[in-house]
Amino acid sequence: MTAATLPGAQPGPAQGAGPASLRSPTPEGAARRRLLLATAGTVGGLGLVATAVPFVETFEPSARARAMGAPVEADWGSLAPGQLRTVAWRGMPVWLMRRTPAMVAALDAPNPDLADPDSRHSDQPPACRNPTRSLQPELLVAVGICTHLGCIPSLKIGDAGFESLMHAREDGFLCPCHGSRYDLAGRVVRNVPAPLNLPIPPYQLLAGQTVRIG
Repeated sequence: MTAATLPGAQPGPAQGAGPASLRSPTPEGAARRRLLLATAGTVGGLGLVATAVPFVETFEPSARARAMGAPVEADWGSLAPGQLRTVAWRGMPVWLMRRTPAMVAALDAPNPDLADPDSRHSDQPPACRNPTRSLQPELLVAVGICTHLGCIPSLKIGDAGFESLMHAREDGFLCPCHGSRYDLAGRVVRNVPAPLNLPIPPYQLLAGQTVRIG
């Protein structure tokens, strides 16, 4: 018995056929589905990597951070008497100067023109609280930054004009910005803008006339 067809009705699917989404895909559809799944997996993997890398990097100190805190070794045996060399430590200039016996003798003499002759209010290792502010009298190791506004003083040796400012006592360092003056131990004189002696960093004397700063 044949079922009656209503006027205007469209013929339905054949008996046994399911919805389109459950039908077996065509070869073109299957290939497209595989492509979409592969693309989604790749994008998700990249997102996971992009998220994980910064997370891992937070546990890794940068090379710059390691360098900023690492000790620095330098040879001072090659310095001529009266010669000054600058090395970098923690982003700061550190002076190495080989003082002559006459320079050391001048530092040992009492000097009432110094603001802090015994370095009671200045920064240095305990072993450097002496007239030469050093572990070895002939070697000065000091941070070359003026304690007033952070300028870089210059070395003055045999400069008559500078010696007159130092009351003809000795050579030393002059800050060109505002005229602060220091002796060859980095001790500041009175009545200048700089309030403190030059800082002395922590350092060690190693074999072979090598100094380790930091």
